[in-house]
Amino acid sequence: MTYSMTAFARKEQSYDFGTLQIEIKSVNQRYLEPTFRLHETVRPAEMKLRELLKQKVKRGKLEVNVRFHLAHGEQSLGIDQARLNAVTKALEKIQATVDNTSSINPVELLQYPGVLIDAELDVEAVNKELINLYNDALDDFLAGREREGAVLAAAIKERLDDITTIVAEIRKEVPEWVQTFRDNLREKAKNLGVDLDADRLEQEVVLLAQKADVAEELDRLDGHVKECYSILKQKGAVGRKLDFLMQEFNREANTLGSKATKESITRNAVQLKVLIEQMREQVQNIE
Repeated sequence: MTYSMTAFARKEQSYDFGTLQIEIKSVNQRYLEPTFRLHETVRPAEMKLRELLKQKVKRGKLEVNVRFHLAHGEQSLGIDQARLNAVTKALEKIQATVDNTSSINPVELLQYPGVLIDAELDVEAVNKELINLYNDALDDFLAGREREGAVLAAAIKERLDDITTIVAEIRKEVPEWVQTFRDNLREKAKNLGVDLDADRLEQEVVLLAQKADVAEELDRLDGHVKECYSILKQKGAVGRKLDFLMQEFNREANTLGSKATKESITRNAVQLKVLIEQMREQVQNIE
């Protein structure tokens, strides 16, 4: 199954304690690079969120946004004493080492993330519901990646079919290509007034044909096509395998083009490179 690295998912759910909203979006990246932007109330769940993400996603630059809105009504506010103590000690150290610092402002202390809390809010319950909603969001996110991945795979397969057709066309032209060597040699010998016997002519034709032999390149191209189809059927992250295969495709197309002495084969070699580049662009989006 092929997955795209580009996707977006959004989930929102209201509860007695308030509303949770989760957004997950991703773009291409060689490795997995997640960024989490969380409301302070759900900050303790970050490690669990990261763990769940790594279990299901292998590549991509992801951004996870979690917003939390308390339910309307009177709320009883409290103070996270541990957080307050840590902030106060840090500020005291600064005052002890830096001259002319202002005194600690209690209002500013309350504004520090995590110091002021809702004393009636069951944070554990919030985080439990967050995990459930996050799993639903991840499922939607992965479904989006799968749908986009299917489109990418179809585009690649279409070009693989075109490559197979071009390789077959070149194979048909090879015998005529060899005959062209023979005719050209005869013409050159005639223009120079040289009388080439049949054996000598055939030896020269064989030498030229060996230098321009593209059978190996054509066989490899066919093999790369089969391997590409096989990789597209595999589960998990296959983008790097496909990216490497695109390099191999390109190497054979370049060699084919350098050996070609016939205009039609040169055109086909150029078309092969166009198709390979188009596939490479698609592969950059695959996980």
